[in-house]
Amino acid sequence: MSNNKFLKGAAVLGIAGVIVKIIGAVFRIPLTNWIGQDGMSYYGCAYPIYSLFLTVSTAGIPVAISKMVSERITVRNYGGAHKVFKVSLGLLAGLGAVSFLICYLGADFIAGTVQNNPEAASSIRAISLALLFVPILSAFRGYFQGRQNMNPTAVSELTEQTVRAAVGLTLAYSFLTVGLPQAAAGATFGASAGSFAAMVVIALIYVLNRKTIHLKIRRGDNEYEETREIIRKVLMIAIPITLGASIMPIMNAIDSTVVMGRLEATGWTHEQAKSLFGQLSGYCASLIGLPQIFTQAVAVSLVPAISAAFLRGEKHELQDNLKMGLRLTMIVGFPCAVGMFALAQPILLLLFSSRPAEAIASAPTLMVMSVSVIFLASVQTLTGALQGVGKQSVPVWNLAIGAVFKFAVTWVCVGIPAINVKGAPIGTITAYVIAMLLDLRAVKKYTGTTFDMRTTYLIPGTAACLMGLGTVACYKLLYMVTDSNGISTLLSIAVAVVVYFALILLMKGISREEIEHLPKGDKLVRLLGRFLR
Repeated sequence: MSNNKFLKGAAVLGIAGVIVKIIGAVFRIPLTNWIGQDGMSYYGCAYPIYSLFLTVSTAGIPVAISKMVSERITVRNYGGAHKVFKVSLGLLAGLGAVSFLICYLGADFIAGTVQNNPEAASSIRAISLALLFVPILSAFRGYFQGRQNMNPTAVSELTEQTVRAAVGLTLAYSFLTVGLPQAAAGATFGASAGSFAAMVVIALIYVLNRKTIHLKIRRGDNEYEETREIIRKVLMIAIPITLGASIMPIMNAIDSTVVMGRLEATGWTHEQAKSLFGQLSGYCASLIGLPQIFTQAVAVSLVPAISAAFLRGEKHELQDNLKMGLRLTMIVGFPCAVGMFALAQPILLLLFSSRPAEAIASAPTLMVMSVSVIFLASVQTLTGALQGVGKQSVPVWNLAIGAVFKFAVTWVCVGIPAINVKGAPIGTITAYVIAMLLDLRAVKKYTGTTFDMRTTYLIPGTAACLMGLGTVACYKLLYMVTDSNGISTLLSIAVAVVVYFALILLMKGISREEIEHLPKGDKLVRLLGRFLR
């Protein structure tokens, strides 16, 4: 895959991701305002468990599909690529059914015994239905991504999030008069409805493209492997990736199990512990997920790009894609982290204006969590690179080492009354820093890639810090003039975006070649030419 296709694929997924996150905010903000910290503690307990089961059934196999399909299409083996998809589809459907049964039937045990929050059981059951549909959906996404077509993934993501928000909010509001556990369960059921709708949509896209797919198969140089051999190869790629991907949900599950228990053990009441955990899971977690839109899009596009370059032996293209991918994630990650740190309280007050006391109380936690954005962005991109060159087990061990430190740091810090719930993001930061350093060493070892620290980290970091200082000053000045948090916050964010990208251009942080590979890049180069290196 050329740099052009790689960047366009990342752009398609990035744009879709922005819209998805906006819809998610439209969903999350009124939901949090309706059900508050206590209701969000039920909602927040369901999602880590769902994510863990979902990761087990879907994380590795779609990446394996994408990689194996890309490799076969590179040598015109369209029939072999399609068989990989069909075999993997059946495998994923079976894993999804098993995951659903475990999650649905074990909801009471998970919520009551594991999480010490028995009223969250109905939310876990409501969301478990999605485990039937998402594995099938992810098989189609992996197939299209391997064919270097990111559009079906983007369309299905938009469908999934739109239906999720509409159904989830409708049910949550309808059940408010019944009780908070029921309202939270209604909200989580939105994920099940959304995944079903997305599965139907992407299946229709496949049907519409089936004629073209089969035409290429008939004209291809096809080699069909045995089903058993395909399953073996898929699992060889998928198992390490799944283990690695499971570590992040496990870290979230650590928060949902350790945090409340440690808070209660160090003097907080059960109700206080629920409220503090609600700050973490309800008010802050969704905002921290926002920068991952683009970083995850880069990682998804990077795997087939690097796999194809690696298979062709094109070392320079592989290294160029990797350098560009990491630089792009840092250009996005740094301002997001610094911006959320600088405007943590104003942003929370803007989004959760009906619960100002809870928003203000959550601001310190968001400030700590924002630091993790930079390191998570690096880990996602480097993991995609290592997966692309067949070293999928390496980032697994690196993140596992980080998770061990995460558990220890979270356990100690949450137990310190002055730190309390903020100990969880401190532990997360520790995990990602360790994993990032180990991944950087591995990438250099297996690809020979060395990164320009100035353009990759120093320039985006410096520009973001200067932007942060200016943003705080701008907010305070605007608030003095308008006496409105909403107006001041929105205008400050707009100013921050302009200031940051102006600084990036002045510091020569983006090259002419990188701009040329973007959609409409030639026009952007003519416009910004003198600022590009």
